[in-house]
Amino acid sequence: MLADRIIYIDAEAIVIDKPAGLPVDRPRAGGPSVSAMLHDLRVGFHRTPALLHRLDRDTSGCLLLARNPAARIRFQAAFEQHRVEKLYLALLDGEVAEDEGVVDMALGKVSTAEDGWRMVPDEAGKAARSPWRVIARRGGRTLVGFAPETGRTHQIRVHAASGLGVPILGDPVYGKVPGGTGRTMLLHSAQLTIPREKKPAIVAAAPLPPNWGDWREAWTPPVTEPVMIDAP
Repeated sequence: MLADRIIYIDAEAIVIDKPAGLPVDRPRAGGPSVSAMLHDLRVGFHRTPALLHRLDRDTSGCLLLARNPAARIRFQAAFEQHRVEKLYLALLDGEVAEDEGVVDMALGKVSTAEDGWRMVPDEAGKAARSPWRVIARRGGRTLVGFAPETGRTHQIRVHAASGLGVPILGDPVYGKVPGGTGRTMLLHSAQLTIPREKKPAIVAAAPLPPNWGDWREAWTPPVTEPVMIDAP
C-alpha cells in the first residue's frame, strides 16, 4: 500500500518513499505501478493526486504528487524554473579520486535493435548538469551525493558512468557488467525541497533502504516536518 509509504502530506502535496523495483508508469506488459495505485493516496480527499516527476523503476526514494490542480501548476513551474532542490545518493562501483565537482555533460538518446535505447554523452543533446560530492569511501566503492540542476532521463546514471568514470553499483545498462549483476541498482532519491510563496517549503527526506547495508550509516536524513493531514 502506497499510503504506508507517505513521508510528507498536507492539503497540496504528498511525497512517498517509492520502493526500488516499482515502476512509476504502468508497464506495457502490465503489472503493478505507482500510476495504477494512485487511488491509494487520496487519504480522505475525493481527488486522486497527480504525479509531478518520474523515477526509474530501480530508483527508490522521494516522489512528489500534487493533491489539486492549482498546486500541480505551481509545482510544475518550480520544476521548470529549476527551483526544486534534489539530492540523490548513489553507491558507485569504484573509487572517485576527487571530493566534489560538477558534471556538465549534454545527453542524447540512441537506440539499436540489439541493445534497445540508452542515453549517451552528446554535445548536440540536451544540457544536463549535476553538482556532486563524496559522502563516504569504503572497500573500493564511493557513496556520492548528486544535486542535479536538470532532470534528464538517466542523467545521474550517465553522469556517474561517463562523467566520473565510475558507474552506479548494479546499474544494468551503464554498469561494469552488461545486463546487470543480479543486484538492485543502488540509486536513491534521498531528499526533495520544493519552495512555496505563501507556505513553508516542502522538505521531505527518505532514509536509505535496508538493502544498502552498512552504507545507511553514512548518511542521516535531516529532521523534517512531521506528516500532517489537512481536512479536505
